[in-house]
Amino acid sequence: MIPAPFEYEVADSAAHALSLLATYGEDAKLLAGGHSLLPMMKVRLAQPALLIDIARIAGLSGIRADGGELVIGATTRHAELVSSPLVRAEVPILSHAASQVGDPQIRHRGTIGGSLAHADPSADLPMTLLALGGRVEITGPSGLRVVGADDFFTGPFESALAPDELLSAVRVPRGGSVPWGYQKFVRRANDWAIVGVAAYGGRVALASMGGTPLRALAVEEALRSGAPIAAAAELAAEGTSPGYDFHADADYRKHLARVLTRRALEGRTG
Repeated sequence: MIPAPFEYEVADSAAHALSLLATYGEDAKLLAGGHSLLPMMKVRLAQPALLIDIARIAGLSGIRADGGELVIGATTRHAELVSSPLVRAEVPILSHAASQVGDPQIRHRGTIGGSLAHADPSADLPMTLLALGGRVEITGPSGLRVVGADDFFTGPFESALAPDELLSAVRVPRGGSVPWGYQKFVRRANDWAIVGVAAYGGRVALASMGGTPLRALAVEEALRSGAPIAAAAELAAEGTSPGYDFHADADYRKHLARVLTRRALEGRTG
């Protein structure tokens, strides 16, 4: 398929990108790695009049410590999260999750900000940010605002980002000794999760179990009440609304959620 005609402009700063968004409104789309947006354009699910390339804005990339958090620029590549000694030491679940995204080509071009802004309920990084209790920095005409992961994902491929705003950075808590586990059931190694589970310090997040990444709140409450892992994991599907496709129906996804949650809580990765 061939995308509809569009204009292309390289933004040299966040302010430049915001000015273009203000001018074009919903007819403009931000481009970083492009692995989510360009396939949608090829099948004309997205038809922006203008693509604003933000990949070369120096201030939007990089990883640094800031008190009890790591601050990760929106255009930081997945491969950088995998290889960063700081991420691997302080937030190992994030490094592992990034290693599960697609194939090496995608990991060397795709960005953390692009994945979160795309808000795919089956994706690795939205689920992981939710498990971490992370936050996103959003820059817009009124300045900077910070939104927690619990409030950022609002629907299938929808987020708290307004059309005239850009996701500028991600904040995740430091805690290299926090117990974690990560499970992802796929048909092929680089596929989207049929069901995914990320567990981090008592928080449990699910992928492909609803229109957004979801907290397994019943599991978390059971764990706080002292329930054993096996019993808590049996509650993983409560409050979820998984869909069905040729990979799995709703009942099978609920079964997977229970099995994978137990494995993740046991600290297993896969």
